[in-house]
Amino acid sequence: MKDPKGRTVVGFEKHIFICENLREGEHPRGCCSEKGGAEIRLRFKQEIIEQGLVGKVRANKAGCLDFCEQGPTVVVYPEAIWYRISDPEKDIPDIIREHCKEGKIVERCRIQL
Repeated sequence: MKDPKGRTVVGFEKHIFICENLREGEHPRGCCSEKGGAEIRLRFKQEIIEQGLVGKVRANKAGCLDFCEQGPTVVVYPEAIWYRISDPEKDIPDIIREHCKEGKIVERCRIQL
């Protein structure tokens, strides 16, 4: 079957999942939704467009990624590198450029346990 978008391979070079989980009430761990998860996902989508990676990199919302205290959290596949977004205006362009385009991990954003 021919792909309506003209794709020749299934999937994306990079797939970014952004936590948008919402917890009811005053949960002690917090939640990424209240920390701007939806806005961060939209910013990732915009950055993908601006850096010319449409069709190569995809950003999708995710449910709980279970690192709520570190949130908002993001994971980039296929490498399974986990990031926290503390400064969206700096972190998001850097993750798209350095990780998705150049293949380098953005260590200052990486979740460390």
